[in-house]
Amino acid sequence: MRTVFIEDQKEIEDLIRQCKTCFLGLSDENNRPYVVPMNFGYADNVIYLHSAQEGRKWEVLTKNPKACITFMLGDDLAWQDEHVACSWRVKSKTVIAEGDIEIVEDFDEKTEILHIFMAQYSDQKFKFNAPAVKNVGVMKMKVDKLTAKHFGAKAPTPWNK
Repeated sequence: MRTVFIEDQKEIEDLIRQCKTCFLGLSDENNRPYVVPMNFGYADNVIYLHSAQEGRKWEVLTKNPKACITFMLGDDLAWQDEHVACSWRVKSKTVIAEGDIEIVEDFDEKTEILHIFMAQYSDQKFKFNAPAVKNVGVMKMKVDKLTAKHFGAKAPTPWNK
């Protein structure tokens, strides 16, 4: 078993779309890390998030918009020899995205983003009332850097390359 970089953009985007939760990593003004699980939306190389317009996450990202967002699928244990600890690993696929978070204030853009967000979880069409749109904090991060890996992949052989 080994770790393999995932290079195919479609495979990476499919992986992101299969996830239900991402982990948003921020750093506060004292360089203390802060990581929080979140729901998300994704479209056209942009990750969308929403939250209350207050609290630690909101305060941290308004002071430092640099962020890292991680997605992960799979958590099956695997080993080459169950009696050798170093041969154990978790079989998973991960995507790590980096960029700057931007807070969205425009009502129409927020509404559009909320539709993208809900499309991550449902095929239903939703309507959002004005107070709901006005009172939600909406953020977006254009992805500047994206890496993906498959952990616990089978080593290639001539017949499974």
